[in-house]
Amino acid sequence: MSESHNLLPLLTPEEETETLEVEEPWAGERLDIFVAQGAQISRAQAKKWIEGGRVWGGEGLWLSPSRRLRLGESVSFSPPPLMSALPQAQPELLPLDILYEDSDLLVLNKPRGLVVHPGAGVQQGTLVNALLAHCQDLSGIGGVERPGIVHRLDKDTSGLMVVSKNDAVHLELSRQFAQREVHKLYQALVWGVPQPPCGLIEQPIGRHPQERKLMAVRPKGREAKTTYKVLEAYGDRYAWLELHLYTGRTHQIRVHLSWLGYPLVGDPLYKPRPNPWQLAGQALHCAQLAFTHPRSGQRLEFEAPAPEILQNILRQLRESY
Repeated sequence: MSESHNLLPLLTPEEETETLEVEEPWAGERLDIFVAQGAQISRAQAKKWIEGGRVWGGEGLWLSPSRRLRLGESVSFSPPPLMSALPQAQPELLPLDILYEDSDLLVLNKPRGLVVHPGAGVQQGTLVNALLAHCQDLSGIGGVERPGIVHRLDKDTSGLMVVSKNDAVHLELSRQFAQREVHKLYQALVWGVPQPPCGLIEQPIGRHPQERKLMAVRPKGREAKTTYKVLEAYGDRYAWLELHLYTGRTHQIRVHLSWLGYPLVGDPLYKPRPNPWQLAGQALHCAQLAFTHPRSGQRLEFEAPAPEILQNILRQLRESY
């Protein structure tokens, strides 16, 4: 298949488009990986967009997912319309902790144990099911299984998420995530006390060479950058950390801290070990989220306290150490 075609996509006036410029370190990267990151979709979805004529550059359509990008190029894409004929997640009346809502988006505090969107083996009881019952106007870029979902948190990671109600807002929020304009601050309970008490972890992350469902620090992985700071230390056994994500790789915090030698308490995947509280799932919480409202241009900032189960553990640790 050729890399480009000198035709432009046939779009209806209602279809939204987004254009991103190729900056370092994206020069030399595959087109499908760049589109997946920029649109906050899976790589498989990006491939379908490209081969379906929904991604183009200055010379016309780009039809090869493996096309290597050049510094300074502009990549435009238009998400396919939501296809109502496909199986859709069903609305469910589930409680939502909504901190902010307007006609364009909402911000919520996701609890531990809640899956974000339907997937293999999980079709009910997800955040998407709850959102569909709460409001009918959700963006369709993520498809029928992920309406409104701009970014996600793992099932047992609690904390702040932003949800889009229309495609234009979805695209702009996705751009902000891709360009690292969104502020995300996490808190985590880890085994041991990191030394030094604050620092930078800058190690590339890629797919684990043996366990395909896991990620790992890999020499040829994608850039990943995390800063950490010890907020409280409990002897030399545990520490409560503050973490700032500069990139958004899958399982980034869990992989980086495990690599550093201080895995998350309760993490079932990365250096798991029994914990005295029988905490199921990683002790990780997104405590702060800030972004620019796509319509008003106002900078919105949100905070959410750690869930009660983690606060109870911290109280016990303070009394014991």
